[in-house]
Amino acid sequence: MASAGSALKVHAVRFGPGQELLCSLLAFVEERNLKAPFIITCVGSVTKATLRLANATAGNTNEVIHLDERFEIVSLVGTLNKEAHLHICLADKEGKTLGGHVLGDLEVFTTAEVVIGEASDLLFDRQMDHRTGFPELVIQPRSEKN
Repeated sequence: MASAGSALKVHAVRFGPGQELLCSLLAFVEERNLKAPFIITCVGSVTKATLRLANATAGNTNEVIHLDERFEIVSLVGTLNKEAHLHICLADKEGKTLGGHVLGDLEVFTTAEVVIGEASDLLFDRQMDHRTGFPELVIQPRSEKN
């Protein structure tokens, strides 16, 4: 188990209609050179989403759904390093929810208001974990050079 404490820096951003949320978040992180970013909160709506479902494995990552209707973002959580690991929960027009691992295609409908935290003293990376078959989070102390 990897664990570490850190000071917190907070960033806020709003994305507008038609923007793809995952790419926009990754661009925001890159532009600001954030080293250990994560989602604190997000509210908004999307018209599309591509998600990997919970029963996918490293050997069977094809458990993917493509959504093409209006949804409220009920929750968005995860880390935003180069290989972002985000999970989202969406509510449809009847209030029914579904969610999964974000693969992309999150097209903003009206807005996506996102608060991003950065662990100022840490560096997030991903390395392949042979036990899970997925690149998993590696937490390191940030040195002067990173």
